[in-house]
Amino acid sequence: MAAMRYAGLLCALFACGCVGTESSAGNAGGTLAISTGGDPDVLIPSLLQSVQAAQIADMVYDRLADIGDSLNILNDKGFTPRLADHWIWSADSLSIAFHINPNAKWHDGFPVRSSDVRFTIASTKDSALGSPAAPLLTNIDSVTTPDSATATYWFHARSPQQFYDAVYQLPIMPEHVWKDIALTGWRASDAAKRPIGSGQYRFVRWIPGAAVELAADTANYRGAPKISRLIWSIAPDFNTALTRFLSGETDFFEQLRPENIAEVRKHPELRTRQYHALLYLFAQFNLRDPANRARPHPIFGNRELRRALTMATDRATIVRSVYDTLALPALGPTVRAYPTTDPNLRQIPFDLPGARKLLDSLGWRAADTNGIRSRNGRPLQFTLSVPSTSKVRVRLAVVLQEELRKAGVKVDVEQLDFPVLVEKERKRAFDAAIGQWSTQPSPGAVRGSWGTAGSRTASGNNYGSYENPVFDAYVDSALSSFDHVQRKAYFTKAYETIIQDAPAIWLAEPIPTVGYHSRLQLVTLRPDAWWAHIPEWSIPADKRIPRDKAPASTAASPAQTPGQKTQ
Repeated sequence: MAAMRYAGLLCALFACGCVGTESSAGNAGGTLAISTGGDPDVLIPSLLQSVQAAQIADMVYDRLADIGDSLNILNDKGFTPRLADHWIWSADSLSIAFHINPNAKWHDGFPVRSSDVRFTIASTKDSALGSPAAPLLTNIDSVTTPDSATATYWFHARSPQQFYDAVYQLPIMPEHVWKDIALTGWRASDAAKRPIGSGQYRFVRWIPGAAVELAADTANYRGAPKISRLIWSIAPDFNTALTRFLSGETDFFEQLRPENIAEVRKHPELRTRQYHALLYLFAQFNLRDPANRARPHPIFGNRELRRALTMATDRATIVRSVYDTLALPALGPTVRAYPTTDPNLRQIPFDLPGARKLLDSLGWRAADTNGIRSRNGRPLQFTLSVPSTSKVRVRLAVVLQEELRKAGVKVDVEQLDFPVLVEKERKRAFDAAIGQWSTQPSPGAVRGSWGTAGSRTASGNNYGSYENPVFDAYVDSALSSFDHVQRKAYFTKAYETIIQDAPAIWLAEPIPTVGYHSRLQLVTLRPDAWWAHIPEWSIPADKRIPRDKAPASTAASPAQTPGQKTQ
């Protein structure tokens, strides 16, 4: 019954046309419907963590400048002006003054001002908000506003990627919408349900479990996007999402599985495309006791035991079993696309006899009839949590369960709704979990997800609480170096350190394959965000279908003004 209800809501969305303040423009550019596997977690740039939320936020909000397709992170080469139409470096490179485009406006009509920039950075750095992006802004001391059109970033130290840190990490948020809401109340606020940005698409509505809809901002300072309406069609069940794509109900499917490729090829109107993403998956261990973080985890607090579990895992076989040829074994908390990643990083090798011998030496002996090891009456058993909405992660968990069973380890696979899993990870209330990071163009993102800074704050992304000052120091040295060879050498030392400490089993680096309808005219799929160029995608007039040409609704949601609530 729930599935039928959501399907009805989705059909209503497709039928009603463009809903928003741009109703007079109709739906001239057509509708792009994207099949996705889950709801966004929250549509607040400084708090979001899910890929779906990032996709939507990047359409609704703008950055000061956008990174180029080369993903250069050093200095400002290749960056494209956005909210800032130009910028000036200080003579000592310890500050950058950004000039705000005078034509930039928020979707409620207010002009974008330098105070919005200052507010965005200050609120994100405030510990009361608990932003997972805060560790990425540590080199930014403050933002000052000498006038309403100038936002000056001040840095603690010169850094090869200080421009990247200033503009990439966060889209800018409207101060007038958020300033009177307590930071601790942002996530549950009405403003979070109806985001107001300055991007090329306006937020229209979010029907949880069914769809998120955006409409083109035809008066946008950057120009109107070519496609008039975007709909994320939410289907936590993978097969439902795939069926919607194969049947033509949606136009784009963001990650096909190997077994889906042959089915897609049966449909002459559908296409596939591969691209290199900044994505890796891993089985993360919680190194602290979930019941008392002051204590080490009774199993995973031991480094040698973690190494034994990694040694017992045939990662190459797991990748072939789950992905066929659409992934490679992960190298660690990094991806091959980074120029600072050595593709020959030293790994803990697969050695099942060696793993058994090491477990024996640690006192974990196979004693029961099922071959499950125990020590002092405690079985070598733990729970591995996975999001039920990701069949790939479920399959990884099941295959890993079997791999570790051969070593005498009992793994209980726990499938959870994605929001429930995220909350468990945020509270560090788990044993182990199959994690997935869609990381950033800078390899420095590893500091937030695996560094000490990301472990010791409630908002940090280092859910497993891995801490090693040697790892931290190598990463800091790499990020401080202006010499490419040195940067690579320091990162290699950092990765080798964490690989040998085994806070996770590094599983897979996927090679994503998207499916799309041939009527879509795509441009580049950027490695960090395949959706980055959606405003440039188009649907030729002669390829549009009835839902592309649906008349705009006159029952549009009014533009919000400060203090006004809409139902």
